[in-house]
Amino acid sequence: MTEASPNSNIAEFTVSDISFSIKRTLEDAFGYVRVRGELGRISRPGSGHIYLDLKDDRSVLSAVIWKGAVSKLKIQPEQGLEVIATGKVTTFPGQSKYQMVIDALEPAGAGALMALLEERKRKLAAEGLFAPERKRPLPTLPRVIGVVTSPTGAVIRDILHRISDRFPLHVLVWPVRVQGETCGAEVANGIRGFNALPEGGAIPRPDLIIVARGGGSLEDLWGFNDEAVVRAAAESAIPLISAVGHETDWTLIDLAADLRAPTPTGAAEIAVPVKAELMASLNDLNRRLSAGLLRLVASRRTELRAAAAALPAPRDLLALPRQRFDFAAGNLERGLSVNTRAHRTRLMRAEALLTPLTLARRTTQARDRLTGLEERLARALTVAIASQAQRLNAVSGRLTPAPLIRQIRLGQERLGTLSTRLGRTGQQLTQERRARLDSLSKLLKSLSYKDVLSRGYALVRAADGQPLRNPADAPAGTLLSIELAGGQISAEVVEGDAPASSSTASGSTVPPAKKPRPAKAAAPKTDAPASSQGSLF
Repeated sequence: MTEASPNSNIAEFTVSDISFSIKRTLEDAFGYVRVRGELGRISRPGSGHIYLDLKDDRSVLSAVIWKGAVSKLKIQPEQGLEVIATGKVTTFPGQSKYQMVIDALEPAGAGALMALLEERKRKLAAEGLFAPERKRPLPTLPRVIGVVTSPTGAVIRDILHRISDRFPLHVLVWPVRVQGETCGAEVANGIRGFNALPEGGAIPRPDLIIVARGGGSLEDLWGFNDEAVVRAAAESAIPLISAVGHETDWTLIDLAADLRAPTPTGAAEIAVPVKAELMASLNDLNRRLSAGLLRLVASRRTELRAAAAALPAPRDLLALPRQRFDFAAGNLERGLSVNTRAHRTRLMRAEALLTPLTLARRTTQARDRLTGLEERLARALTVAIASQAQRLNAVSGRLTPAPLIRQIRLGQERLGTLSTRLGRTGQQLTQERRARLDSLSKLLKSLSYKDVLSRGYALVRAADGQPLRNPADAPAGTLLSIELAGGQISAEVVEGDAPASSSTASGSTVPPAKKPRPAKAAAPKTDAPASSQGSLF
C-alpha cells in the first residue's frame, strides 16, 4: 500500500497488493468447503493436473485438481456427473479469477453413481466388451487357479477351504485392495499380471482366474465398476470368473467376465469338480469298459472260430499256387536261354550293319552313282542341244526370214530358260549328293579307329595281323605290331613290366609310349582291307 495523495485520503494499492489481499480474504472466509454441482468442461493437460467446471442452473465455478490429488480420488471426473467436491476456494492472481482447489471428489448420492454406472455400461457395451461371443469356456480341471482378492479377508479363506474339500490343487493369490481409491487399478494390474506370466516359468501360469470380493454397498463395490478393470477382464487370455458381492449385487466386471458366480464360494465350486465324484465316475467307466472289452473279445473269438471252421486246409490253399510255381520254374531256364540267343542274334546283325567297311562301301557306291548322274546329265545336255540345232538347220531352208528369225528368237529364249532351270536343278542335285556324301564321310570318320589312335591310343596286332584283346594271348617272345597315329612300330613281349625296345617303320628306335588314359571305345575308321582291321565292338 502506498501513501495517500495530497488531494485525497483514499489509500492506493498496486495490482499485486489488491490481488493478494483479495486472495487472503477469500481463503480466510472459505477455508475448507464442500460444493455440490455438475461437472462441466474437463481438461487434462500433459502436466497431470485436471481443470474442470462445477456448475448448476445459475452459476459456474472453475476448479483445479493438482496432480498429487488425482491419484487419490475415489472416482475420476466425467462430464455430466453430479458430485460433491471438497477443497478450498482461492484466487488466481494471474487472471483475476477465483477458483476452487479440489482435494476430494465423490458422487452426490447413489442416484448419481447409478447414472454414472449406466452411462459407463452403455459406453463399454457399444465397444463390444460384453458380447457373448467374447466369452471363453472354462477348463474342466485346471492345474493352477489364480485368485485376485484381499489376502486377509474371509473370501480367500472360503475359496481355499472349498477348493481343498473338492479337489486340492495349486492356488496363486494376487493381493489387492478390494475397496477404496486404488482398488480398480490394483485389480486391473492383478488380472494383467496373471496373463503376463510365461508358460513353464518359475511361477506357474494359471489356467483360470477368480476375481472375488464379499458383499457391500454400491460405493464399496465401485472399484469393480472401474473402466480399467472391465477392459482388463475383457482382454484376459485366461478364462475369468467374477465373484464380486452376493447374488443380488452386480458390477461391470460381471458382464465382462467369462462367467459370473453368485458368491466367492460358488466360484470355487464352479472352478473345480468334486474329486470323489470324478473317481467314482472313472471307476464306473473303467468297469463298463472292461466288461465291454470282455464281451467284444468273446464275440470276436466266436466269429473267428466260425470263420476258421469254414476255411479249407492250408495245404489245399497252397497246392495250386505251388503247382503254378513249379511249372514257371521249369520254363524259366529255357525261356532265359531263348531270350539270350535272340538278343545275341539281333546284336550281331546290328554289329554287321555298323562296320566301317559297310559304311565305306555305301559311301563309294553313292559317290559312283553321283558321278554317273553328272556324266549322264552332261551328255544329255550335249545331245539335246545338238538335236535342236539339227532341227533348226532342217527347217531353216523352208522358212522365210521373218518367221524364222522370230522362231529362232523364241527358241533361244526357251532354250535359255530350260538351260537355266537345268543348271539350277543339276547344281541343287549335286549339292544334295555332296552333302549326303560329306555326312557319310563324317560318319565313317567317327567310326574309324584312326580317330581313336590320334587321341593317344594304339592298336596292337599279333604276327598274323589279328588284334589282341587279352594279355594272355601274347606270351613272352611274341612279336607284335603296334599301330599308332603316326605309323607302325614292332615290338616283342618280354618278361617283366618294362616293354621291349621297338623301332618305327623306318628302323629308328623310339622310347616306349606312356600308357594312355582309358577312354570310350570308338569304332575304327580306315581304308585298309577288312582282313587287317580288328573289331572294337
